Amino acid sequence: MRIFIYVIIFFSFFDLFAQLPIMSTYAVSLGASPFIAGLAVGMYSLSNTFGNIISGIFSDRKGPFAILVVGLLSTSTTLLTYSLIDGPYSLLAVRFLHGLAAGLVVPAAFTYLANRTETAKRGKGAAISGAFIGLAAIVGPAYGAVYTSRNNVPETMLLTGTMIFLVGVAAFLALRRTAVTKHKTIKNSASLIDILKNIGLIRSFSGAFFLMFSQGVLAYMLPLKVDSLGFDSQLSGLLLSTFGISAILVFLLPTNRIFDIVKPIYTLIAGFTIMGVSLFFVSLVSTELLLYVGMCFYGLGFALLFPSINSILIDSTSTSSRGRSYGYFYAFFSAGVVVGSGITGALALNPNQGFIVSGSLLVASALLNVLTLKK
Repeated sequence: MRIFIYVIIFFSFFDLFAQLPIMSTYAVSLGASPFIAGLAVGMYSLSNTFGNIISGIFSDRKGPFAILVVGLLSTSTTLLTYSLIDGPYSLLAVRFLHGLAAGLVVPAAFTYLANRTETAKRGKGAAISGAFIGLAAIVGPAYGAVYTSRNNVPETMLLTGTMIFLVGVAAFLALRRTAVTKHKTIKNSASLIDILKNIGLIRSFSGAFFLMFSQGVLAYMLPLKVDSLGFDSQLSGLLLSTFGISAILVFLLPTNRIFDIVKPIYTLIAGFTIMGVSLFFVSLVSTELLLYVGMCFYGLGFALLFPSINSILIDSTSTSSRGRSYGYFYAFFSAGVVVGSGITGALALNPNQGFIVSGSLLVASALLNVLTLKK
């Protein structure tokens, strides 16, 4: 059943990435001010954080099966409500509900996957799930932009919602036979204090936050960098796809065995370092070819980091606390995107300054993990 969980992960992130190229312009078309348009984009990530935490708690108490199915079906329902939007404030309400419902899915899916993956193969399993996320990052924005240009945003969301509804029904039929019994998770549920005292989870959560912090900066600053250099605006999309393809190749080729051979703390440090250096590089270069080179190395760093933080989380938890831990993990994921783009925007940094700030934080994270390696 693991392949089906990978499909669920793909569609969860496909839903996220399909929104990226269309939501801000849609908000403006509804008469939203620049502030409300930005709030509409960020509202999804804000409520998604709460959904992640709720999903983690109930995955531990009831098992991930029920919350996974509820999340998929409620996400499909909220996607259908985009057709009811009649102004910027109703858009904010729908965005909040959409993010909250979607936030239920991913922690439950990863908990389900982790509980059924052999410890010796957890690194490779995380790499494969990362490949599906990378694929969604490539396909989702293209689908959102192209389909919306030929139709409209509500119709795009309707099609996405229909696909997710079918996945939800299939999940109910396919996974209910292997649902985790709930009596084991209720009695031994770990407290929040226990989770926050776990150094492995601190590494994992901070890794998730800074990984997506850099993604938020990249999504915000890369188009501005491309525009400032006088290149066609579509180059930013191609560069992001290059990063995704680079990561997918590492995830799916025999190179993914490294995640089961090398301790995840070492690949985490390498991933942070390579991503940080690649952002420094992107801040310095001004030719199209070198931008592609920088994004290839950024994808390599991403490919090393993502499975590492997943593996560290699995190694640092048991089935009694894994759901809640994944809930917090993806809450940090969601928060990182918002904080990354928000801080660089609030500080009015230019693209090169944004890349340097983000790269510095990534390299500092690598150094901090080196200094605390024995703890």
